[in-house]
Amino acid sequence: MYKNFFKRLIDFILSLSLLIIFSPIFLFVMIGLLFANQGKPFFFQKRPGKNGKIFKIVKFKTMNDKKDKNGNLLSDAERLTAIGNFIRKTSLDEIPQLINVLKGDMSVIGPRPLLPEYLPLYSHEQKRRHDVRPGITGWAQVNGRNAISWTKKFELDVWYVDHLSFSLDVKIFFLTIKKVFIREGISQEGQVTTEGFKGNN
Repeated sequence: MYKNFFKRLIDFILSLSLLIIFSPIFLFVMIGLLFANQGKPFFFQKRPGKNGKIFKIVKFKTMNDKKDKNGNLLSDAERLTAIGNFIRKTSLDEIPQLINVLKGDMSVIGPRPLLPEYLPLYSHEQKRRHDVRPGITGWAQVNGRNAISWTKKFELDVWYVDHLSFSLDVKIFFLTIKKVFIREGISQEGQVTTEGFKGNN
């Protein structure tokens, strides 16, 4: 009952409430990014949702679009703006995804939506992470986030799918708040983000 009905109802109520609560911060960050990113405060990207259905995720844009002399984008580290670095460390870049939750593309809690090009690289077991709506935060995020391997991350995602419950979602929600305050596992060691998934060995 929770998985098929109450989870979606709670997602809608919670995301709407959080958007209202965070609206002053939302506006402040949006204005700051308007100046930092030449009028582009938001970042839109296609991501696979439940059952692999593609949707457009919305996040605050933490990196600019600067390119080298050949027209190629500079590295993540070179494009990460000062305000973008702060927003990423405090996880404020995730706030706009509450709009995705309202629309039903995502859940507040669930496996993180990754890139569409990863879809053919998953094993049969790893693909099970798409049996539920993706989330703003999830079991993998409170157990290492970007500081753990892709294999471990997918194992945690599938474990969540198999053990989804109201009590587990509540636990993940409060652990996420703790992780945000201690700023743990935001990036892999020596990198500003995380290395892309290149498939299983």
